[in-house]
Amino acid sequence: MQVQFREFDAFNIWMWIEFVTVPSEMEKQYVEELFSSWFFLGKLGGFNAENLQVQDTGLDLSYMLYDEDTAEDAMMSVMHNMGDFEYEGNWARCWFDLGTSDAIALDVLINSLKQLSKDFVTIEQIIVGGENEDWRVPGSSNPDFVTDNQLN
Repeated sequence: MQVQFREFDAFNIWMWIEFVTVPSEMEKQYVEELFSSWFFLGKLGGFNAENLQVQDTGLDLSYMLYDEDTAEDAMMSVMHNMGDFEYEGNWARCWFDLGTSDAIALDVLINSLKQLSKDFVTIEQIIVGGENEDWRVPGSSNPDFVTDNQLN
């Protein structure tokens, strides 16, 4: 599975998935469940790199002291919104507002998609951000800098 990043705006981002073949209903369900679970964790603040106490401790976690004050003092890091999945041929896309969640969220998603692709649904590539030239996003027919006066 290839991973490609294009223009990135965390508050307005499309994610594109290209399957090897047109996905079956079961394959669509696997992908949608993964994204929904990922988003739900993000909505609850799970991807907060400011509070990675367990990760930062290392391998020996026996009797680790978890600092509640550090956890409480961490800046809120939550995802805001997720659109519905759309399909066209062997492509799928979904829109997100990742809010203030940290970039670790994308690593978790990519790692999960890689394993999903190995075990259940063969995914050719995921594109994070930007646009698929063969399948334009709503309201994107003209660049932002083109005003209505210039169109007349």
